[in-house]
Amino acid sequence: MIALASHESLSADIATLFAAIREAPASIWISLRTPEEVTADAEAIRQRLLAGEHLPLAGTTFAVKDNIDVSGFTTTAGHPAFRRRPERSAVVVERLLLAGALLVGKTNMDQFATGLVGTRSPYGVVTSALDPQRVAGGSSSGSGASVGLGLVDFSLGTDTAGSGRVPAAFNGILGVKPTLGLLPLDGVVPASPSYDTVSVFARATDMAALVMDAVVGVSTTDPKSRDWAVDAPLAAPALPVIAVPREDDLVALAPGAREAFDTAVARLADLGAEFRTIDLRPFLATAQLLYGGGLVSERAWSYGAFLEAHPDGADPTVATIAGRAMATGGVAVIDAQQAVDAAKLQTRQALAGMDALLIPTAPVHPTIAEVAEDPLGVNSRVGTFTNFVNLLDMAAVAVPVSTSTEGGYGVSVVVPAFHDQVALDLASRLVGESEEEATLSIPGIDLAVFGAHLRGEPLNAQLQSLGARFVRDIRTRDHFRMLLVEGEIDRPAVIRGEDGAELPGELWRLSPLAVSQLLRSIGAPLALGEIELADGSTVLGFTASVYRTERDITGFGGWRGFRAASSQPVVA
Repeated sequence: MIALASHESLSADIATLFAAIREAPASIWISLRTPEEVTADAEAIRQRLLAGEHLPLAGTTFAVKDNIDVSGFTTTAGHPAFRRRPERSAVVVERLLLAGALLVGKTNMDQFATGLVGTRSPYGVVTSALDPQRVAGGSSSGSGASVGLGLVDFSLGTDTAGSGRVPAAFNGILGVKPTLGLLPLDGVVPASPSYDTVSVFARATDMAALVMDAVVGVSTTDPKSRDWAVDAPLAAPALPVIAVPREDDLVALAPGAREAFDTAVARLADLGAEFRTIDLRPFLATAQLLYGGGLVSERAWSYGAFLEAHPDGADPTVATIAGRAMATGGVAVIDAQQAVDAAKLQTRQALAGMDALLIPTAPVHPTIAEVAEDPLGVNSRVGTFTNFVNLLDMAAVAVPVSTSTEGGYGVSVVVPAFHDQVALDLASRLVGESEEEATLSIPGIDLAVFGAHLRGEPLNAQLQSLGARFVRDIRTRDHFRMLLVEGEIDRPAVIRGEDGAELPGELWRLSPLAVSQLLRSIGAPLALGEIELADGSTVLGFTASVYRTERDITGFGGWRGFRAASSQPVVA
C-alpha cells in the first residue's frame, strides 16, 4: 500500500514498488505504467482525500489481467495481433479507480484465458511465486504471481474453469471466484461467456472483501450482471456442516495436496465444523463438459474465427482447442446444456443441508518441464476440482494451506450462488483472520434480539440457520421493560414503559427474505416492531403485545442476568 500522508512519502513508496518490480520476473507483465504516472495518480488520490472524499481503497495498488480493458492501455488477451486500445476501462476497473486504488499494470495470461498453467503465452512463461521451477497457474498467471510476490496489494483475474483459483494455490494467496454476474463483464474479453467471471486475488480476506465491495453490482451495459439475491446469507454458521469428497475421489492427489486437504479439514474440525462425506463423481462428470462436450463451442464464438484469421502468434494448444470448438455441432451444444441443467439439480440435492463443499484446489502443482511434456494432459489434471464450479452456478474462495517441496497447495470452499459471504467466512477461519473485517456489504435488515435468540441461547441457532450475522452488542433507550413469557422455551417480552430501563441485547443482520421467514415463526404475544437504541438509532426488534400480567424481570438487568439469577440455588 502506498502511504498518502505526503507527496514525499508516496513518492518514496512508489520508488520502492518499482524497484521490486524490476527485480521480479518480467514475464509477469504485458504492460506497465511508469513510476511518474503512478505517482501522479497517487497525488490525485491524496488530494481527493484532503477534499473529504471517502475512498475505501485509497493507496492500494493493483494489477489487471490483460483480457480486461483499461483506458490508456492496449488489451491483448495474450495474443499480439488481437491488440486493441479501448475507449474506456471495464466497469470493474472504473469502480476500483473511483474507490482510490492505484493501477500498476496489466498482467500476462494464458492466451484468450484458455488454460490453467500459465505457459500458453507468447509473452513468456509465468513462474510460481513459491517455486520458480513450477508454473504460476493460469490463465490468470501474472495476476496471481504479482500478488504472491507482494508487488501489488490485489489483482483482478478472470475465472471460467478455475483461473481465479489455481493461481491462488500455486502462489500462496487467496482467490475469490464470485457468483456469476456479481462482477460485471463489460470490457472483459470473453472466453466462455455463459460461465465467465472476473475474480479477485489478495493476500488477506479483509482486502478481498474491500475489493469485492467496490466492484459488485449491476452494470447498465452488461445484460448478465446481477445484484445480491434477497436471500443471500450474511454469515457462515458458527458450527457449519461441510461436505467433503469420498476417499476414492481423492486418490489422484499428490502427497502435498493430500496433506494440505487433511490440514484444512483438521483446522475447521477444531473450530467445530461437522463433516459429511459425499460422492463427488457427479461434480467431476460435470467438469468434463466444459472442454469435452458441446460447451467448448463457446470458445469458438469468443475467439475461434480470430485464430483462424491470425494463426501467427497463436499458442499451439489454444489453437487446437479452438479448432475443435469450431467443429462442434449445434446438437452437441444443446446436449451439453441439458446435461448441465440435470447436474445442477443432482448436485444441489447432494449438498442439501450443508453449508459448503471443501475440496482441493488442484491435485498437483506441476513444473514447467512437466507442462511442456504434456500440455493438454497436465492442464486437464490441474482442473480436476475447478471446472465444475461455474457450470453449476456456484461461488468459491481458494485458500492457501501449505507449501512443500512439491509446490504450493490449498483448498477451495465452494458454496451455492450468492453464498459468497459463507465461503469468505470459512476462508477467514482457515487462515486465522477476522471474519468481522472481511464482511461484504450485502443488503440486509438489522434486528435487535434480547432473549432466546442471543448468542449461546436456545434459539440462536435459528438466526444462524437463516444466515444472520452478528453486528454488535446494544442497549435500548431507557423506556423499555422486560417481561417473562413462559413456554416450552422461555422468552422475554420487551415493551415500552414510562418507568423503564436500558436493556442489553444484540444486533444481528439478516437478508430481507430471512426476516420474513423469521416473522412467520414468531408466535403470540411476541412480534417484531421498532426498538429505539441508546445511541439514538431505531431498528427492528423483538417486542410483544402483552397485558402486563407476566412477571416483570427488568430489574435483573437483561435476559442473561435473569437467567443467571434463576440458575442460582435458593438460600434459606
